[in-house]
Amino acid sequence: MPGKKGGSPSAHDVVPTPVRVSRVRREMAGVTTLELTPVSAFGFVPGQFNMLYMFGLGEVAISLSGDPAEESRIVHTVRAVGAVSQAIARLRRNDAIGVRGPYGSSWPVLDSEGSDVVIVAGGLGLAPLRPVIYRVLAHRERYGRIVVLYGARGPAEILYRRELEAWRRRLDVDITVTVDHAAADWRGNVGVAPALIGRAPIDPDHTVAMVCGPEIMMRFTHRSAAPARAGHRPNFPLDGTQHEMRDRLLRALSIRARLRLSRRPSLSL
Repeated sequence: MPGKKGGSPSAHDVVPTPVRVSRVRREMAGVTTLELTPVSAFGFVPGQFNMLYMFGLGEVAISLSGDPAEESRIVHTVRAVGAVSQAIARLRRNDAIGVRGPYGSSWPVLDSEGSDVVIVAGGLGLAPLRPVIYRVLAHRERYGRIVVLYGARGPAEILYRRELEAWRRRLDVDITVTVDHAAADWRGNVGVAPALIGRAPIDPDHTVAMVCGPEIMMRFTHRSAAPARAGHRPNFPLDGTQHEMRDRLLRALSIRARLRLSRRPSLSL
């Protein structure tokens, strides 16, 4: 089975390895999370992806969204936007799918030890960042303050709601969720995720930010950081990935910025 943790796939990974679907969870309309059972231990590092192959149809690159510490399952969250991803979303328990990987580079999780960590995600961009959250919370003592800022279009499109609620009950991580629009019964934040920057007391000189979401969200995240770094040499690493579920691999966007974050508002999920 592919997947030496943090390494490159071996030669046999050119051919997809058939694996079985062990669990299917419908996250929202058009978005499905699949849990796959590998034939042997599967390891990866946060930020990597697999090529998922539908036999007779084709393959797509999908980010790994599970816990890197769990080598007995492979987790992918898929949005049905094309022929292959739509076929993947229709899979049921015990169906077969081909897997090649893991591929790609990783988020700077190890390099961030000793620093505060800010995670900014928009929409399905939370899926590639979920392994980061798993890892930093599993080794909480190695990091300073941890802040997760997540934006969705509306309350019904909040990804991993139960986990967000569970993480927010912890006293050692700050979770803030915002939506673009909502009805009157929504008691949380309304607005885009970049607007949350500037609300948590993090020292920008000792903080690493990891950002994933639509390109426009990433652009505004960078723009929101600009006023804090005027006249100052940027020294706050802002690692970003443009997350696309259609026909392109993940494309790394390397930028640096200085952010100043202050306290978070209250939130009801």
